[in-house]
Amino acid sequence: MAINKPYGGPEELPRIIPLFPLEGALLLPRCQLPLNIFEPRYVAMVDAALAGSRLIGMIQPAFDPTGRPMAGGAALASIGCVGRITEIAESGDGRYILNLSGIARFRLLAEIEADTPFRQGEVDFATFADDFKPGAGGDAVDRGALLRTLAEYLDANQLEADWESIKDAPNEALVNALAMMSPFGPREKQALLEAATLANRAEMLIAVTQMAMARTAGGDGDNSLQ
Repeated sequence: MAINKPYGGPEELPRIIPLFPLEGALLLPRCQLPLNIFEPRYVAMVDAALAGSRLIGMIQPAFDPTGRPMAGGAALASIGCVGRITEIAESGDGRYILNLSGIARFRLLAEIEADTPFRQGEVDFATFADDFKPGAGGDAVDRGALLRTLAEYLDANQLEADWESIKDAPNEALVNALAMMSPFGPREKQALLEAATLANRAEMLIAVTQMAMARTAGGDGDNSLQ
């Protein structure tokens, strides 16, 4: 999706952004995340974003020692991804239906005291400078291994895919779209988000998918590693 304001690097993004904690949600650079916003505090967050930078930071709740999201969502993961509102519609019943376009990952330095109903954080993008470079690391992706694993997963679950679109997709778009669409749990989604490079994310996606297939073949239908 086209974006009216391209961002060339970390210095072009604000250090304070609104935070939207959402378990199991994964946003990656240059990908789209559809959201249905209905809670009053998050409606207020969208209003504030529209009046300002149009940016929202997607982040998951932190995990407890067992690997499960912490109850109450008080603590947040250390890494999230900021997106820009690029599509929005009003439902007529107080909701917003919108698309976020992923810009770059961030490290949450601290939450700030704010007089808003939604949470805000001080963030740093410097660690993820390559996120601003379309296609960065794509040449290192083992595309063949990824597609073989995808085909095995689809066959094992009697699912179909648009192979023509998959064949035409650049490596970055392919890896990130598959990561976002993957049916795995919050912990796996966070690991995919935090992968250092695109090739690392592809390798992790292959490994998690193979483990899920092995678990299913062994009689455990839970695709999560939790």
